[in-house]
Amino acid sequence: MRQLCQHLDGLDARGAPEIRTAIELIIDTGRRPSEICKLPHDCLERDDDGNLTLIYDNHKSARKARRLPISGETGALITVQQERVRARFANTPADSLKLLPTALANTTGTKPITAEWLSVRHRAWVDSLPEFLVPTVVTVEGRQVTKMLPFDKAKIFPYAYRHTYAQRHADAGVAADALQSLMDHRQLSTTQRYYRVGEKRKREAVDRVTAMQFDRHGNRVWRKAQTLLDSEHTRRVVGEVQVPYGLCTEPTNVAAGGHDCPARFRCVGCEHFRTDISYLPDLEAYLADLLHSRERLAAFAADAWAKAEAMPSDEEITRVRYLVKRVREDLGDLTEEDRIQIKEAVTVVRRTRRVVSLGLPRIGPPQDLRPERPAG
Repeated sequence: MRQLCQHLDGLDARGAPEIRTAIELIIDTGRRPSEICKLPHDCLERDDDGNLTLIYDNHKSARKARRLPISGETGALITVQQERVRARFANTPADSLKLLPTALANTTGTKPITAEWLSVRHRAWVDSLPEFLVPTVVTVEGRQVTKMLPFDKAKIFPYAYRHTYAQRHADAGVAADALQSLMDHRQLSTTQRYYRVGEKRKREAVDRVTAMQFDRHGNRVWRKAQTLLDSEHTRRVVGEVQVPYGLCTEPTNVAAGGHDCPARFRCVGCEHFRTDISYLPDLEAYLADLLHSRERLAAFAADAWAKAEAMPSDEEITRVRYLVKRVREDLGDLTEEDRIQIKEAVTVVRRTRRVVSLGLPRIGPPQDLRPERPAG
């Protein structure tokens, strides 16, 4: 998606500006191509908090006036198109205009472009672009290696951007019920077909993350032998015992599902504790919480024994700080390509252990998940 967006200027040379605007809106909003093509001129509103909302019709499910939170950048894209259309069809009432009017036999601006026409123009644009090289895991002489290989352009078509929209939000940790609402699906099972963390992708992610695993002293405990790595996958499939900021390998605690820890979850001081780079945000948050708690308790009026009991120990703070430092240092020693791959692997691993809320979906102001655009 980043490489595609770097070539968006090429759409300007293929006729009406509506082509580029339509493609960018499909990418940004994840709506179906037909829904974008048929947008009315006045399709923007602001909610009670002043956030922008796209108003569109879900033609497939016969549901009108659907509301989708959008970012300010996407809103600006629509505003520019509105001004362009208003200037071109000054005599047509705004409530009759289309946001993306066709240039063919359309003197009043009330006829929209069609999804079929957009698809033809989009295909010509994609076919004219250079090959997109993407990191791909292949097996060479029995070993998995990553090579930069061409992406199949046949997989790049307007409706596919709806899938990438869902995948971007899932990778960013948007809860499944909220994503269902964003996609305007009646069934969660439908939404889940739009994104995936397949077994192959999970295995690759576990490989990368396990390569940056540490014990409580900050020592790397990378399992180099493939047989041991296979056991790592088996352990995760059977069910790992997650503890605060890492994993527990103590057999009794594992058998008890994590409820038989004699150290009372002082995990960073236990020899059975393991952590890896996917827990770095949790370790950093824990360190900040320990430091904050120590400052509050120091100024709190209480008996000495009570404060001593509640006060985070210097040893625990030192241990957590050192673990954070070690993980950061090893991350800093990687090449830029390796850091990108590790970041993607961490996203996958964190998603597989995320607990999905079963309550009502909460959709606040949208995160800025638009693929990068070229400057200017």
